[in-house]
Amino acid sequence: MRKLTAWVALAASALTITGCSGGSGQHGSGSGNESQDSKSPTSAASSAAPTPRWAAVKGAPRTVPAVRSFKAADGTGWRVSKNARVVVPAGRDSPLADEARRLAADLGGLKLSWQDDARPGDVELKITGEGEAAKANNAAPTSTADEAYTITARDTRLTLTAPTDTGIFNATRTVLQSVRAAHGVPEGTIEDRPDRAQRGLLMDIARKHYTADWLEKRIRELADLKLNQLQLHFSDDQAFRIESSSHPEIVSPEHLTKAQVRHLVKLARELHITVIPELDSPGHLGAVIDKHPSLQLRSAAGTAPRGAVDISQPKAAQIVDDLMREYAKLFAEEGVPGPRWHLGGDEYSALTVKSPGTSYPQLARAATKKYGAKATVQDLTTGWLNDREKTLRDAGVKHVEAWNDGFHDSKVVTPAKDRTVAYWTGKEIGANEPAGFLKEGRTVVNLNDEFLYYVLGQPNDFTYPTGERIYKQWTPAVLRGTTPVTASLTGPDRVPGARFGVWGDLPQSQTTEQVARGIRLPLAALSQKVWDPRKPQLSWTDFKARAATVAPAR
Repeated sequence: MRKLTAWVALAASALTITGCSGGSGQHGSGSGNESQDSKSPTSAASSAAPTPRWAAVKGAPRTVPAVRSFKAADGTGWRVSKNARVVVPAGRDSPLADEARRLAADLGGLKLSWQDDARPGDVELKITGEGEAAKANNAAPTSTADEAYTITARDTRLTLTAPTDTGIFNATRTVLQSVRAAHGVPEGTIEDRPDRAQRGLLMDIARKHYTADWLEKRIRELADLKLNQLQLHFSDDQAFRIESSSHPEIVSPEHLTKAQVRHLVKLARELHITVIPELDSPGHLGAVIDKHPSLQLRSAAGTAPRGAVDISQPKAAQIVDDLMREYAKLFAEEGVPGPRWHLGGDEYSALTVKSPGTSYPQLARAATKKYGAKATVQDLTTGWLNDREKTLRDAGVKHVEAWNDGFHDSKVVTPAKDRTVAYWTGKEIGANEPAGFLKEGRTVVNLNDEFLYYVLGQPNDFTYPTGERIYKQWTPAVLRGTTPVTASLTGPDRVPGARFGVWGDLPQSQTTEQVARGIRLPLAALSQKVWDPRKPQLSWTDFKARAATVAPAR
């Protein structure tokens, strides 16, 4: 931000302003503060405004992800100028007010106008959509069409239009990156929209503690790349990282307070990012079991697999439901429960043995008691996740997902039909192929551990993923290993996107700053590959250089 602001000030002072015929042009005063907004009341001021002159902005827009369509035109393009304003004809009470203020600040403190009085040098923001989506402020988009936008640079004026404020926000990020890369936006028209609706980052904040400040920086980084999801895996065997009032005994010393979580959720919403909580169960609950040892799952031989709760015990469900109800409220956006939740469901130890019913007879008995004589431990586990999903639905959560190894070969109980599959691996016992889920009619989000898993310490044959490998070899259709699933099954309606996952298996292997540096280029590469389905035009070397050029100062 300091780098951009300094350049804006220098560029503005170097511009030559000459008057158009017809008047001297009166400018509103102020630097983007509410009390200093421009209040020019008439369009007459527009025709009388001076026309800024500058060297032409050359070449196509340089952004990450690259814009999908640019039609060049003759002209000098648009640059930040001394008297430029951000203009919102719909007024200060429109959904675009916050986008206008943010853009004005990001461009060095431009003035604001809430009138229909755009003039040379200005940036004008307009919503073109109709209906509730167009009227909503910072609402989660319902489709990629909601995220589309158009930018027109013509006669020294810049116009941003979109069907929703999410689209306008995306347009403002393109403007900022273009200013960083080329000091302006070239003359012509940009038409852009994402290919995939879900684009994001997963952070394991359980096994490694990340401060609220660090997470805030990542939210801003995601927004700059037009990534729109942050999944927080906040509970695992090693720690429980969010303050709890229902079960304070399980919370680890280093944790996020509820106030910090609310701040992060609010900031993310303002930057058009959805925060997805993940409370993993019935495995990965070691931090809960440490304070409630009676819930520990034990085999007939007396072994106690770390992190697995005994789902035959009603108290296990009670504690998890208490926490989910509590956090459904905590992660609410302006009083509305967050639209997405991750159930976990992976690596439940009872299902990693040859004969679950023999090894864990109490689970087998509970299954037949609840679901009938033919029910198995797999059915009981599927029923556990179904029950947890019902708790979330009753709390107002709209979209629920679970890891692919949380979908079991159960015969009596089937997973909720609308539960999304978060596909991460095919290495587990009895692994289901991605195509099987897709043929079943499920939506599958891509978290392929071959390309998208940044596992601290690189245990179990993991290696740190590189942006280059993602850029060159991965697509949303590559859900498992390195081979893509057939295109007919992996369109945007079936595989709506992907997330890059950071896991803290060996948490001391890297500092949080090393993590931030290590994921910078992979996130940039991911943003390109989920935004545009076509093969990237730039070489990796050129893309890497562009990513450095358009990034905000750190």
